Amino acid sequence: MKRFLIAAGATLFASPALAHHPLGGLPMETFAHGLLSGVGHPVLGFDHLFFVVLVGVAALFTGQRMLAPAAYIGAMIAGCALMYAGISMPLVEGVIVASLIVLGGIVLSGRGLTLPPALAVFAGFGLFHGSAFGGSIAAQEGGVGGAVLLGYFLGLAAIQYAIAIAAGWIAEKGLGVTTANAVNARLVGAMVAGVGVFLALEIVEGPVVALISGA
Repeated sequence: MKRFLIAAGATLFASPALAHHPLGGLPMETFAHGLLSGVGHPVLGFDHLFFVVLVGVAALFTGQRMLAPAAYIGAMIAGCALMYAGISMPLVEGVIVASLIVLGGIVLSGRGLTLPPALAVFAGFGLFHGSAFGGSIAAQEGGVGGAVLLGYFLGLAAIQYAIAIAAGWIAEKGLGVTTANAVNARLVGAMVAGVGVFLALEIVEGPVVALISGA
């Protein structure tokens, strides 16, 4: 558990310049580019990464550990496709931060979600995470072709589903998590919720400072 928390902390304080740039800022022009970018975005963006990890842990307690994360994956792809089509979800960054706090708080509480509410939570927040991912392709000058889009969607779906399933497996086999009220599960929830609070403070810091200074 200690190693897990240290690794998570290192991810949190990694250079923000790395986030969301798996191709180093180069445009996506081929299927391979789209696939690589799709794989890289959720890994380099620690807000997405932490949420997907927690989806895998929370899914353990639904009775459908393999199925439940698919609700997030499907909604995430839908949100990404909507953004590509020019339909953006509102307040994306704020809702993504809220997703860490809400799901982190649920896992921290020690009360596991049954399948229907878990699917609703995973899918609801998945739309907003997908909208953020869609911004990368929507903003590319000249647009992207069908092969790039297919590769991007496949990369996003495959890596995030793999991360969720692996996180659940590690929680169960490596950390001994078998019930929702297990201490290690609640610690993971607390860590992710704490990351969400940290990001929320970063969002409000600018307006608060400006208000105090009268700018």
